[in-house]
Amino acid sequence: MGRAHYRLLSAALALYVSGCTVSAINVSLPISAPGNSQGLFPTLLSFSIEQDRWPDWTGTWSRNEFTHNALLNYAVLTGQPPNIRVGANSEDHTFWSPTVTIEEASFPPPNTVTPYPEATSITVGNAYYALSRFLPRGTRMTWGVNLGADNVTNAVNMAKAIVGAFRSWSVQASGVVLERIEIGNEADLYKNNGLRPSNWTVEQYVPDWISVAGPVAEAAGIEGRGGPVTLQGAAFAGQGFTPREIFDLGILDSAPGKAISVISQHRYSAAFCNGGDFPLISFMSKANVRSNLTVFEADIAATQAKGLLYILGETNSIACHGAPGVSNTAGAALWAIDYTLQAATLGIKEAYFHEGVGYKYNFIQPITLNRSTVDGSPLDPPSPPHVQPSYYAGLLINTFIGSTKTSQIVELSVDDPNVSGYAAFEHGKLVRAAFINLNAWLLSSTGDRPSVHIDLDFAQGATADIDAFWHRGSAVARRIIIDHADDTANLTWAGQSFETPDAHPAGRLVLEHVSLSEGIDLRSTEAVLISF
Repeated sequence: MGRAHYRLLSAALALYVSGCTVSAINVSLPISAPGNSQGLFPTLLSFSIEQDRWPDWTGTWSRNEFTHNALLNYAVLTGQPPNIRVGANSEDHTFWSPTVTIEEASFPPPNTVTPYPEATSITVGNAYYALSRFLPRGTRMTWGVNLGADNVTNAVNMAKAIVGAFRSWSVQASGVVLERIEIGNEADLYKNNGLRPSNWTVEQYVPDWISVAGPVAEAAGIEGRGGPVTLQGAAFAGQGFTPREIFDLGILDSAPGKAISVISQHRYSAAFCNGGDFPLISFMSKANVRSNLTVFEADIAATQAKGLLYILGETNSIACHGAPGVSNTAGAALWAIDYTLQAATLGIKEAYFHEGVGYKYNFIQPITLNRSTVDGSPLDPPSPPHVQPSYYAGLLINTFIGSTKTSQIVELSVDDPNVSGYAAFEHGKLVRAAFINLNAWLLSSTGDRPSVHIDLDFAQGATADIDAFWHRGSAVARRIIIDHADDTANLTWAGQSFETPDAHPAGRLVLEHVSLSEGIDLRSTEAVLISF
């Protein structure tokens, strides 16, 4: 991009913040990766798919082009597609049958709180798992197996069908890879949902899991955590059971436990299972993001001490498919950026954002919807496949990570209760910084829209290296532009909209010139990524 265009953008930015109430903060960025930096996986932002509507995501006889394109947009930025986990509540209601080709499922009627309910029973055949071939090349998958039914034969049949699909010519030719098998979803809730007695304990869970996981691992040819396919452990709904408890109970010493390579826990900020009112302003909280994640610090440390990876194997804003006016808004996109990057600074290697069909918190709606995701009312005309606001979070996150597979992250000290900051390093050198302003600017807001001016400083390096960094003079910025935090559409990333019929970007790419000596302005309800 030519210098003249950069100057125009700089002038435009001066106008862009006019009429705003501006405060100023100074942020120090280390030019070399500090010792507490965490490595970034290219699949930090990944997806968990509710098992009952899996064929809608992939397509059945040909691939779902919208899903494919939306995932490829992410893959281009990091060099690798998001990982996909298929499971969740449906995982423990799924049975394999030799007489079913793809899937037969029974769903309860929709209601205003849950316009797109989960299936109560699902029967699948071998072709169900082979639909994995329609995902982007290079996708790595985790497949869920039913523990809730306490039926070893069914669990083994599911495992055989999964492994058989990935040994088939069509799936192998697609380049989609089976990475892990998960046995049971949120077993700590079984005592609440009728899958186990009400007095069921973690002490009973461990031998129960071993009794099913052992035959599953044998049927799948999984012999240890060093192989191409391993087991994903725990998959607990928060802190009902904990990894520390099952470690102490000896799960890793069992034959299937020796094949666990990853420990998964799930996290949501609240639950909308029975409806309720969730203020967007309190949801968009820097302090709440941190308190929702730091509860896992002891589990993360215990997991890493065992030489295992720790992930959020299912997560999103508000459980039970999201809350209207929160999960489906632009504010949720900013929350997702801060939440995901904060998780990475704690040593959480991947965060699998849960998706279904018609869920309020989806990043991607993969098929045409005939009912409103908010209240289940009929849509006329129907809503075609589209991305929702949170999708833009992934664009910034994956650009922040980059494609070198050497990136590291550290949180920056930002003296503002609404503004978060993170730095990314490649080969140990500062390359990018992200800032998120979580102060909610709403449709109902009045007066001047607040803005924060961020003055940049550079530190933690030799004087000559810091001087050389300053002598660069400028950097390039990309923004997520949002009109209001409670908007449900019309966001842009670097000037482009992804709210298109095919998920391909529309509009001219806008790269802003940033003078290092002058800093940058960030409006309320906005995020910016600076590349140095």
